[in-house]
Amino acid sequence: MPDFPFDESYLKDGDIPGLATVPIRVIPTGKVNPARKRDIALKQAKGQLLAFLDDDAYPDKDWLKNALKNFTDSKVAAVGGPAVTPPNDSLRQKISGAIYASILVSGNFRYRYIPGKRMEVDDFPSCNFIVRKSVMDELGGFNTDFWPGEDTKLCRDIVKASKIIIYDPKALVYHHRRKAFLPHLKQIANYATHRGYFVKQYPETSFKFSYFLPSIFLLGLILGAVLIQFIPLLGRVYFTLIWLYLFLVFIFSVSNDLGIKNRLSLSGKAVLITGSFIGIILTHVCYGFYFIRGMILPKLAEEALQ
Repeated sequence: MPDFPFDESYLKDGDIPGLATVPIRVIPTGKVNPARKRDIALKQAKGQLLAFLDDDAYPDKDWLKNALKNFTDSKVAAVGGPAVTPPNDSLRQKISGAIYASILVSGNFRYRYIPGKRMEVDDFPSCNFIVRKSVMDELGGFNTDFWPGEDTKLCRDIVKASKIIIYDPKALVYHHRRKAFLPHLKQIANYATHRGYFVKQYPETSFKFSYFLPSIFLLGLILGAVLIQFIPLLGRVYFTLIWLYLFLVFIFSVSNDLGIKNRLSLSGKAVLITGSFIGIILTHVCYGFYFIRGMILPKLAEEALQ
């Protein structure tokens, strides 16, 4: 018997064209975090592969077919792919998507938000993640109270077990974004806090220079503003760097490729560019502050509840 009661329902023939009847099992879990929900599902799963999506994400029609090709290699333990902003998202959501897709925000991890090249990775979000059940059983599942960040721990466990995670741009899903700016910044703050904390907990995959850059930017901004009060000659250098930064943000806001068909009017594109410009700056400041906060926290909120 399952640990939790469940409801079984079925998609009827014809509900999805070309798809035969598919058994769907719904397992109510109560108020537990996503990692615990997925561990519960792991105990009930019968197949060889586990495919994870977030509740605000949906797959491209060839998502599984493209992902499955990677598992012909027995060394591959898991596969992830890009989670792009859906073309029917609202303009405020597209602004958030444009911010994430900017190289000034995501840097070398931009491939998570728009299709990049196929490669081996050591950390990947669980909003688009397919993994061998045998590997999950061996590692004990997600087995964590972190959220977000449950995927970082799992990927770290996979890599430490000398197994491979593949990023395939063709294993694509669409991921609805938070609206700019406040909901977006709340998400950024949460991500940054956890990543800063993981620098201590899981340095194997989180102690990377790129994660520190927003904090270095923020500290430089504050320290420079203080120093020019005592050394006026530094003012020219300080403000030149700020103008150069703003120029780069503007250029990348204009040229940003979302990897989707926007179908925006001229005024809509202007709003997208303006929102991206403001949002990138706010994202840098927000991430920089909360990353530092995460590094100095003795425990995260979810751990303190245990």
